[in-house]
Amino acid sequence: MRLHSPSMSELHAFITAARLGSFTLAAQTLCVTQGAISRAISRLEAHFGQPLMYRNAHGLTLTATGQKLYDGAQAPLQAIEKLSTELRADDRRRHLTLSMVPTLASAWLVPHLPDFHRRHPDIQLNFSAYRRNEDFSGTTPDASILAGTPDQWPGWQADYVIGREVVVICHPDRLAARQAQGLWNTPHGLLGEPLLYHTNGQDNWAQWFTAAGVPRHAVTLSQGFDQVSILVRAVMADMGIAVLQRCLVRDELQSGRVAAPFPKLPIRLRRGYHLCAPAQRRDHYALDCFRQWLLQTAQADPDVVAADQIRG
Repeated sequence: MRLHSPSMSELHAFITAARLGSFTLAAQTLCVTQGAISRAISRLEAHFGQPLMYRNAHGLTLTATGQKLYDGAQAPLQAIEKLSTELRADDRRRHLTLSMVPTLASAWLVPHLPDFHRRHPDIQLNFSAYRRNEDFSGTTPDASILAGTPDQWPGWQADYVIGREVVVICHPDRLAARQAQGLWNTPHGLLGEPLLYHTNGQDNWAQWFTAAGVPRHAVTLSQGFDQVSILVRAVMADMGIAVLQRCLVRDELQSGRVAAPFPKLPIRLRRGYHLCAPAQRRDHYALDCFRQWLLQTAQADPDVVAADQIRG
């Protein structure tokens, strides 16, 4: 069947110009140039083989044919635009853009993502650049996994995910030597060691020692690093010992590249990783699906389960 209807872009140009009475206003509304509006209407007039409107000092005047087209096309065009907006919004509901601490992404989240995609094949998950002080002032991300305590984000939806479970790590040779010397029978023995730390978690050592029964004032830090990966490398180079989230160093512990002097000491800090999102995004379909899956996955994490069983 041969189609006799013109293109949608030409109809939008005509309807908008006729409604506003100006090519300039139509161009501003449709985010195109005035020339583009003029050319679209010229093509439309060529399609129908007759003029649709005249421009004069007072604005635009529709011809009889132009008025007939305007009256007949305005409502259907608005209906199509409304439907298109709804369909695009529905598609947007199934897209989620996330940012997060890179170390947590590579060490913990990414290995679990195949399970998320199996459960939610309809959701498109993308990652944007991580900002430590994310304020959601831009168009992305929809949510971010940030390190801190819940009171840092008043007014946001902030769910604890993982990361409060911590462990002291050291070089395996250092552990063997200290155990042979009988120096690390209790946490007090660690006070004489170089205490390496992450610059965003300088209080982690003090919290760990306090939970282990060692006075906070006795703790003296040695050297700081602003990236977890570098801090772990420093421990592997036997520069000192560090206290880090178990979920970030699981591979290093299992492979024997680092060792844990007190692997069963059930210590949790207040600081952890939280899934954060502005309140206005609470009803985001993809975010809700991801949030439920993420929290369930974290609760089933072996370190979290082990810590709960020891505390229970």
